[in-house]
Amino acid sequence: MASLSRPFKAMLYGSFMESQRERIYFTQNEISAKGMRAAEVFSRTNSVDSFDPNIVLELLLLANRFCCEEMKSTCDAHLASLVDDMDSAMLLIEYGLGETAYLLVAACLQVFLRELPNSMHNPNVMRLFCSSEARERLALVGHASFLLYSFLSKVALDEDMKSNTTVMMLERMGECARENWQKQLAFHQLGCVMLERNEYKDAQKWFKVAVEAGHVYSLVGVARAKYKRGHKYKAYKLTNSLISDYAPSGWMYQERSLYSNGKEKMMDLNTATEMDPTLSYPYKYRAASMVEDKLGAAISEINKIIGFKVSPDCLELRAWFLISLEDYEGALRDVRALLTLDPHYMMFHGQLQGDYLVELLSHHVQQWSQADCWMQLYDRWSHVDDIGSLAVVHQMLANDPGKSLLQFRQSLLLLRLNCHQAAMRSLRMARNYADSDHERLIYEGWVLYDTGYRKEAISKAEESISIKRSFEAFFLKAYILSETTTDQESSLYVIQLLEEALRCPSDGLRKGQALSNLASIYIDVDKLDSAVDCYMNALNIKHTRAHQGLARVYHLKNQRKAAYDEMTKLIEKARYNASAYEKRSEYCDREMAKSDLSIATRLDPLRTYPYRYRAAVFMDDHKEAEAIAELTKAIAFNPDLQLFHLRAAFHDSMRDYTSTIQDCEASLCLDPKHADTLELYHKAQERSNEQQET
Repeated sequence: MASLSRPFKAMLYGSFMESQRERIYFTQNEISAKGMRAAEVFSRTNSVDSFDPNIVLELLLLANRFCCEEMKSTCDAHLASLVDDMDSAMLLIEYGLGETAYLLVAACLQVFLRELPNSMHNPNVMRLFCSSEARERLALVGHASFLLYSFLSKVALDEDMKSNTTVMMLERMGECARENWQKQLAFHQLGCVMLERNEYKDAQKWFKVAVEAGHVYSLVGVARAKYKRGHKYKAYKLTNSLISDYAPSGWMYQERSLYSNGKEKMMDLNTATEMDPTLSYPYKYRAASMVEDKLGAAISEINKIIGFKVSPDCLELRAWFLISLEDYEGALRDVRALLTLDPHYMMFHGQLQGDYLVELLSHHVQQWSQADCWMQLYDRWSHVDDIGSLAVVHQMLANDPGKSLLQFRQSLLLLRLNCHQAAMRSLRMARNYADSDHERLIYEGWVLYDTGYRKEAISKAEESISIKRSFEAFFLKAYILSETTTDQESSLYVIQLLEEALRCPSDGLRKGQALSNLASIYIDVDKLDSAVDCYMNALNIKHTRAHQGLARVYHLKNQRKAAYDEMTKLIEKARYNASAYEKRSEYCDREMAKSDLSIATRLDPLRTYPYRYRAAVFMDDHKEAEAIAELTKAIAFNPDLQLFHLRAAFHDSMRDYTSTIQDCEASLCLDPKHADTLELYHKAQERSNEQQET
């Protein structure tokens, strides 16, 4: 026993009066006789595996009282291993916090975090996080961090922005903030929440605190809070000073437009769109202002942003326009699509449930059976109409809500629309509703792949194949491996997997995708004729995107005109065709390419290739300033790695090494391992040092 700690040794063999006794009683230290016997056993074995959990808890308390670090560490690890569900976590975390058991508290926190967002609705869990005292208790154990509260705040914001829980999480996040950027983030978000809760005075206070921490954008929040408190002119002056004091951006003009009227307002909104075409408010305002006179023009205006940035509010606005035109089928499509993005979306300023509007509109359109829906899905898929396809899948799920296959298709469509959060929700639903183990493993594999765990995803696919050979299992494995194939042998293996997939039963929609993927691998191994056959077979089952692959083959065969014509077919068939215009530009002369890329930028400003192409053309013509300006224009609203890298390369060619280093650092923030940027960065640093020395 004396070996457990120095206090024990001093007590047992020191000069204390108790040391002279044959027995020392520990009853007043809340240690039972069984606990003391267990401590004696531990002193000989260094193990607690054979003890009852209650005895281990006693040992943990004893270890804390008498500084038995080794015993405390062992008890901590053992108790942590017992935490496997909410009940055990709730039971043990109080012991962990009371005895500052790092591993035990960590294990309990893991359970709570895994159960989010559901655990956020458990008051017993929330009391462990929400108050300042709770944060201090976690801090004593080493678990109260800015990152933890930042994560919890994000979940709370997604669940209910106006809730007291959200406010308390953000307050704790602010208390954990040490760096200026952390304070800026926490206090700005607090301001946003208070603004949403209509607590404008508090909102203004938190925005000001964020500004004092260096967050310039929070001045917008100050202006909005002032406007809500009846100080419209002060809000206008504040946003006006932003434009004059800082480099103007699209959002600045958008904000100023909120506090002006008439032509001045419209001018600001147009400038905002010109500087940042991804801002949705200007499109919505312009569309709404056209409704009374030109309803068709209003729909065209809102279509501009829906074409590249799908959001529930824009879909809702278009749905109301379509209802005004009595186009109930189009309105129903948009409502179903927005409910796919956000199943709990409330329409008409939060007064109307989306599902209720679906029910009302359904009485005015032709009813489809499940077979009709499949036909409609094929038709929309073949026309590259992702929103229309989403709406059809939503209706099919309403008829058969437990169909995991449909949930999976929904996730694929959402990914194509860059709605990653909604896509992951659908994918998890597919996993939860899977009828069999082999199907569940496939969806788990996709979840792992989408979160960056490729090897684990391949293992899931292989496990699924071992249970049942299926199209989706082979396709998943082939899809992941195709991203990392570096030699012909690997490519041939992927071809084999895709051929196995095509032998398994599936529908034409998925087989068309598999045929296109197979053709792409055939191109990699120089089997162009086989690639053509695959693409033609894909087109025969209405996989319209195969036109793009076929164009690539023609281009490789030096049949540029045929490649151009193939892309033209895709442009004519596809409802959303910005990518097709971009790709067609590769198969024509410079002037025609410029025209196609201008159209691509107008249809989807987020596509970076057109900006990079135009910038490269400027550089070829020795117009360096114009080249830099072209890239800068895109970076202002789309901080893309390739854009930063190219601008860095241009700066380097102009011997502006300071700007080169800045752009490289920005690029490396997005991808710290980007090899080309790292190489350019190191060279620029060397040249900058040489320049300074001379």
